[in-house]
Amino acid sequence: MSNGDPLDVVIGAEEAKRNAAEAAGHLEAAEAAMADGDRAKVIDELERAVSADPANPELLFKLAYQLDLAGDEDEAIELYERAIETPPAAVNALINLAVLYEDRGDYSRAERCLRQVLDTRPNHTRARLFMKDVQASREMVIDEDSDRDRMKRNALLDTPVTDFELSVRARTCLKKMNIRTLGDLLRTTEAELMGYKNFGESSLTEIKQMLAAKGLRLGQGVEDAHRAARRKILDQLKGTGKEAVLAKPVSDLNLSVRARKALQLLNIQSLGDLVSHTEAELMGVKNFGATSLREVREKLTELNLSLRTLDA
Repeated sequence: MSNGDPLDVVIGAEEAKRNAAEAAGHLEAAEAAMADGDRAKVIDELERAVSADPANPELLFKLAYQLDLAGDEDEAIELYERAIETPPAAVNALINLAVLYEDRGDYSRAERCLRQVLDTRPNHTRARLFMKDVQASREMVIDEDSDRDRMKRNALLDTPVTDFELSVRARTCLKKMNIRTLGDLLRTTEAELMGYKNFGESSLTEIKQMLAAKGLRLGQGVEDAHRAARRKILDQLKGTGKEAVLAKPVSDLNLSVRARKALQLLNIQSLGDLVSHTEAELMGVKNFGATSLREVREKLTELNLSLRTLDA
């Protein structure tokens, strides 16, 4: 089966030769203009050369380089990208493209270009040095973004609950529970709120709706509260020789089966974990009642420890 008319193949080859010859003529004119210092003429002739031979990576590189010098970065990037499509990609094209990407803060693409160089020439000095700069810039941006996100998060968590549209009853209850900020509220569970005197279903619904509108929920910051409580207790025990008590397993308390199962459901494994929880958190577990709570309190009292309170 024939792949095409032989005459078409011959005509195609002749046209390619004419195009290559035309491109070579424009390239020669561009080099003459470069010697005269006429950059506009250089770019014009190179554009004509690329138009005549659009797949020639050498011509694409030369035009991209001149446009880069002239400050036309968008066009330069497009031409460098076309130049490296033909394997093997020219090292200078890859590095120049990486520089442009890095200038734009596109560190992933810059790193990809440099890695392509280093995969075949691992000791290429310029590529290795520039790779270090790109990676350092990338890490710095990540750190800056993390700091910025952390500052935004802290500012949000520090927002007073009085800034939100809550009923007088809900605000009064939160104030009496020492819940002053949004962060305090997120570190509080539904069970803890409902366990407070005069705090009813309507206030709970009101608060849950307010948080939901912000994409937040009660209890999502509980683990932060647990960590803070453990740190606080550890600081209090420093220098007393009793710090190690927090690392002891809760099994050392010899609790009843019901109490032990409740602690397992809360993933409480050490005494440090236990004392970072509040009574309401324990009481929120199915089958954990007043008897189990009293048992836990008594065991902790023997060790001069206690469960966390909401203001801790």
